[in-house]
Amino acid sequence: MDISPLIEKFRANYKQLERELSDPEVFSDLQNYECLTREHQRLSTLLTNFDQLSLLRTQLADNNSMLDDETDGEFRSVIETDIAELTTSIEALDALVLSLVIPPDEHDSRNTIVEIRPAAGGDEAGLFAGDLFRMYTRFAETRKWRTDILSMTTSEVGGVKEVAFTLEGENVFRAMKLESGVHRVQRVPTTEASGRIHTSTVTVAVLPEAKDIDIKINPEDLRFDVFRSSGPGGQSVNTTDSAVRVTHIPSGMSVASQQEKSQHRNKEIAMRILRSRLLEAKEREEAEKHASQRKTQIGTGDRSERIRTYNFPQNRITDHRYGLSFYSLPDMLNGNIGELIERITAVDNLRRLEEELQST
Repeated sequence: MDISPLIEKFRANYKQLERELSDPEVFSDLQNYECLTREHQRLSTLLTNFDQLSLLRTQLADNNSMLDDETDGEFRSVIETDIAELTTSIEALDALVLSLVIPPDEHDSRNTIVEIRPAAGGDEAGLFAGDLFRMYTRFAETRKWRTDILSMTTSEVGGVKEVAFTLEGENVFRAMKLESGVHRVQRVPTTEASGRIHTSTVTVAVLPEAKDIDIKINPEDLRFDVFRSSGPGGQSVNTTDSAVRVTHIPSGMSVASQQEKSQHRNKEIAMRILRSRLLEAKEREEAEKHASQRKTQIGTGDRSERIRTYNFPQNRITDHRYGLSFYSLPDMLNGNIGELIERITAVDNLRRLEEELQST
């Protein structure tokens, strides 16, 4: 893939940034200054490595040409060694340059809120929602991320009615953001006596945790309701009205929290989730202005709206967005999804790169 047109555009952007950063007025807006500095650093690293990559490719071409003409066995061996070393260096630099070409998501390093809910399939969907919850929390352990359950309701059969939790650690959102969507499972439920394969779906939403500066909420636009927490089947587990539901009146968005015994803590949790949902809705609206065909993260939860299928009879996980399949389903459900995430991220970056080249 020839990215030279993009590189030339980046060189022009880099020169423009240098002019802007040399203007004393740039310090009057520290937030803007920090953004410009980060982009300047990214482009500087990108251009330096691209120039080095171009130099190595020229050296490789020269060595290949010399090898074609060289008849001395000892000298051919030296050239072949150089070619092998150059090839290894070029492969590493090429991967680095491609990763730098795609602008980083401003939310990549943020803490993340993950929400999992059964969609279609009744009790079996709830059981699979629990499987996905365990998969992500075990994956978090392998990455040494901190997990904190914000809200969780379980069913009488041991499934999950809904769960919301935070993940805190290095580049959490960057790793998790492509997990948003409908996950479909095909398997024989434990409750199925006849051995028939059932299809169920679960929705996963991955939201960067919003900060106060991201979303300004007018207190007059909020309505708070308190109620008594309940457990599976509606049984009361709390004798006080500690559960909190907060509704953002302009959008109609509502979040309830009953995880904690403290009403104050439940209010804090509900506001964290609400703020992040409002940020996601705001950014989705902005993105749709520029790409009217962009689909929403979750959709309706219908079986046909899926990003991934977990097929137990065939021991296969298929990601439909990227045409990738993996044949280690039990291992991945146990939290070993690092390879899956890395591969879909790589394909997604290539697609984004192709879009950038088309718009150049």
